[in-house]
Amino acid sequence: MATILITGGAGFIGSHLADALVLQSHRVVIVDNLSRGKKERVNKSARFYETDIENQTNLSGIFKAERPKYVFHLAAQIDVRKSVEQPSQDAMANIIGTINLLELSASHQIEKFIFASSGGALYGDKAPLPTPETRNNMALANPSSPYGIAKLCAENYILFFSRSVGLPYSILRLANVYGPFQNCEGEAGVIAIFIHTYLRGKPPVIYGTGEQTRDFVFIDDVIDALLKSWRHKESDIYNIGTGSETSINKIAQQIKTQIGSRLDPQYENPKVGDAKRSCLDSQKAKHKLSWKPKTSLQQGIKKTIVSFKNI
Repeated sequence: MATILITGGAGFIGSHLADALVLQSHRVVIVDNLSRGKKERVNKSARFYETDIENQTNLSGIFKAERPKYVFHLAAQIDVRKSVEQPSQDAMANIIGTINLLELSASHQIEKFIFASSGGALYGDKAPLPTPETRNNMALANPSSPYGIAKLCAENYILFFSRSVGLPYSILRLANVYGPFQNCEGEAGVIAIFIHTYLRGKPPVIYGTGEQTRDFVFIDDVIDALLKSWRHKESDIYNIGTGSETSINKIAQQIKTQIGSRLDPQYENPKVGDAKRSCLDSQKAKHKLSWKPKTSLQQGIKKTIVSFKNI
């Protein structure tokens, strides 16, 4: 049994991860400021601290009290539009918060630091599709928003701490994650937002033409990837996606069909900073972690609709 600290553990991905680790009899410590996370999603068997990761004093006290062996860093400001409007606030959460955790992880000799990055925000619109982590040993990152810039900066700080103090790490560049208990408020999580809107008998809003594409990966597959990267001894960076592009229009149509709605989406102007296309090549994760997605988009949407109906 290991003591594992999860930042963002009351959020969508973090709460699913906490549930999985508790089931494996690990001691789980959750840090979340509840800006997007839900207190009711905190696993009853976990220790919970409500605080910002920007507050290093509070974090230091938690590290001293709980003495974690591993850190899963999932807490983030994930709203791309907010990052464009308020880049300094985005940087405080996504860069300064990460540095705070890295400093404490180094001083407490954490055995591995696992970071949830963003494939879609990191690569931008100029990368080849499906996008690998590198091509000809050259990085392909070209973020088009402050959110993506902050994620890339956080990755570079992790690599610096690995080189300077030997901190082991895994960086997972996630595609668009969806599934049960996803937050349907705000800008992130288009599948959850569309399902919630259709179930209320209203048409969803699509920004732009709807022909922009994303790589949608189901939450259970992401948790599997997080756990496998944690257990893997080597430090590395992995894309985690399906390798398939799906347009926002097709997502809306599939949800509309499964729910049985007759309402067509409404269209508004595109959002600044949004990538036009996104699709990840996850061959490295397949070969090194023996990971591959198991849930089809149709199956995943069906499971997500069922969960929303049961809320």
